[in-house]
Amino acid sequence: MRDPDKPQQIIDAAVRVFARNGFYNSRVSDIAREAGIASGTIYLYFKTKDEILVTLFREKMAGFVNALRKEIAGEPDAPAKLRRLVRLHFETLEARPDLAEVVQVELRQGQKFFRGASAHEVSAYFGLIGSVLEEGVAAGMFRADVPVKVATKMLFGAMDQVTTSWVLGKRGYRLADAAEPVANIFLKGVTRDGI
Repeated sequence: MRDPDKPQQIIDAAVRVFARNGFYNSRVSDIAREAGIASGTIYLYFKTKDEILVTLFREKMAGFVNALRKEIAGEPDAPAKLRRLVRLHFETLEARPDLAEVVQVELRQGQKFFRGASAHEVSAYFGLIGSVLEEGVAAGMFRADVPVKVATKMLFGAMDQVTTSWVLGKRGYRLADAAEPVANIFLKGVTRDGI
């Protein structure tokens, strides 16, 4: 009989192993040892190491986007929502450095990942950012000529690059400290008055 908690136990162990050894240098047996289970047990839940990585991303990203959506909903306007979104993006990854390592470095090494495995989850995040931008345009707080799709990718790209630099720089500073400058620079470009 399958244990409903085992997949999460395996995924959490995989995050630690992938962050420590790198995806390609990690074996299923390393994940099993980290999880405190037999190697064969993993195959009851996942067919391959790649499936563990894709599942890890899908679950973490879906949970992250849902949490962001709830957190920013209480903010009074689009600029405040974007500021909160940027802060939460950085705080979440700073609080989970192993996960940040896997998301920013290990996942990116496979072309297959960006061509399909992550498309739905990344699109959901882009959709959330885009909806906040559209709200700001509709409220007259953001410029009417803001190209929402381009601006969405720009904001995500800025957050992504700052986080990657933080991870590769061995986390020598607080990632959350970058939230305000990133939000300010972005908002100066999209707001009507450059707030």
